[in-house]
Amino acid sequence: MDRNAKVAVTLGDPAGVGPEVIVKALATMPEQERRDFVIVGNTEALERANRAAATGLSFAPADTAGAGKIAVDEVELGAPLPEIGKVSPVAGDASVRYISRAVDLATSGDADVIVTAPINKEAMNLAGHHYDGHTGLLAHLTGSKSSFMLLASERLNTIHVSTHISLKGAIERARTERVLATIEAGHNHFMRLGKKARIAVAGLNPHCGENGLFGTEDTEFLAPAVELARAKGIDVVGPISADTVFARAYNGAFDLVIAQYHDQGHIPIKLIAFDTAVNVSLGLPIDRVSVDHGTAFDIAGTGKANHVNMLSAIAYARLMARSPRRQAA
Repeated sequence: MDRNAKVAVTLGDPAGVGPEVIVKALATMPEQERRDFVIVGNTEALERANRAAATGLSFAPADTAGAGKIAVDEVELGAPLPEIGKVSPVAGDASVRYISRAVDLATSGDADVIVTAPINKEAMNLAGHHYDGHTGLLAHLTGSKSSFMLLASERLNTIHVSTHISLKGAIERARTERVLATIEAGHNHFMRLGKKARIAVAGLNPHCGENGLFGTEDTEFLAPAVELARAKGIDVVGPISADTVFARAYNGAFDLVIAQYHDQGHIPIKLIAFDTAVNVSLGLPIDRVSVDHGTAFDIAGTGKANHVNMLSAIAYARLMARSPRRQAA
């Protein structure tokens, strides 16, 4: 299935390191394997990255790419190629249109899975696209009510109740319905991959509120979500104090931790798997995996960008492509 799965890779912000990590990752693959990829973006940006990274690749339009050529589904910029390493509304608009085109390929069946390079939220918003990032944009493009961010690594996996909102907003969002939906999304994903996950729900307050001394949300909203999930046959426990649950999961007690907000889940993952963790969108009618790093404007165009995370994202995307979708989005 690896060889047959069609992977659409979006360029990300063309002024960032996305084009570079893409060409470096593809350059590590045998020529025959590269035929399973189509890059959604601009050939000019890829050529610029190709020169900076000295990878020696060749590109051609997706409908004519032959042996030795990387297929490119060209999305016209409508403006000169943005300067490398600079926040630009042209680049922000382009990154959104790359993603939109990739979603079209996935929904039509022309791609089995999408892998996304990093975008810049400031550039995207300057271009008039007011989303919190890939997660919100993909939910909008696919008509999904919401989606969930899973950060996956070899020894620790975490899925988030909320991501790119204020801490105050995250507290308000940690309600029974949303926590239960997050548990179910994580459970369904692991079942699809052939494993019944052992899930732990991280507490919201210090020591899960210490019986109301430090807040009541854990007993009022999180605990009922756990009980409802267990009634559905899901292997889940909690809430468990966040200062211990991630260490327990890392050491093998749990396969997945439900994080209540962005930093609660991101900090432990980036501490132990900064270069290899990947971002997976759940709850969508399509499959999408992303690198778990930003546009790195400070090193864009220098040839210094590390492509290990892109290789990890591609590997996880292929794993998902091998696994049939078993649940409705």
